[in-house]
Amino acid sequence: MGDPQPPLARVERLRERWGLTLGPPYAAGAGGYAAPADLPDGTPAVLKLIDPHREAEHEAAALARWDGRGAVRLLDRSDDGWAVLLERCEPGTPLSAAGPETALDVLTHLLPRLWVAAGEPFRTLADEAAWWAAYLPDEWERAGRPFERRLLDAALDALRSLAPSQGERVLLHQDLHGDNVLAAVREPWLAIDPKPLVGEREFAVAPIVRSPELGHSRRAVVGRLDRLTSELGLDRDRARGWTIGQTIAWGVDGGPQHAQVARWLLGE
Repeated sequence: MGDPQPPLARVERLRERWGLTLGPPYAAGAGGYAAPADLPDGTPAVLKLIDPHREAEHEAAALARWDGRGAVRLLDRSDDGWAVLLERCEPGTPLSAAGPETALDVLTHLLPRLWVAAGEPFRTLADEAAWWAAYLPDEWERAGRPFERRLLDAALDALRSLAPSQGERVLLHQDLHGDNVLAAVREPWLAIDPKPLVGEREFAVAPIVRSPELGHSRRAVVGRLDRLTSELGLDRDRARGWTIGQTIAWGVDGGPQHAQVARWLLGE
């Protein structure tokens, strides 16, 4: 997937296509290359080359679907969707810098705005859960069994049991946390870097519940689960199960923090 050309060659081609004046790129992150840009009329923007991978495959489509409501606005996209021109968030301070309480307030109010009806081209949560369940046992073995088998079994049970019994499906940002929400002018805070899925709302709290920048302790993790599900009217047991499932699915090579979150949720 994605454009086979070297990134710098593609940057130059996109700069010419959109008539951009580019600044030095931002520090490299998991989402791909990004740099501040000015449009020919002086409008500030960001040029982003998305690192082609499964979770980010329809990032441009998700941003287009939200159309600036609670998320950064998509200005244009490449034909293949792996390069996007975005509105620039200024000052662009990450929400994680605002402190745990403020961040949780913002995320609690932001989530419902992102829960819009959606269908194609997005992958479904059910399909993603089945994919995780299919590869997890072998991945766990290849990684040297980095955590106890009971965590793997709990994740597999959650993924297999929750997927077929979901409630209403909406568009989900499956990586919404304090570093993927930035301070802006058009709205106080805007989400960036979606890894979109279509599924039930309860899944959406998973990345927030496990977010270490909001506090990494049993009390903090369980407290976030309690608050989010209570204030958003979500089924706590399903949200807890989805959090365990996705956290372990993303945590085989993610270090000990992911496994610890699952332990706290299982042992509460």
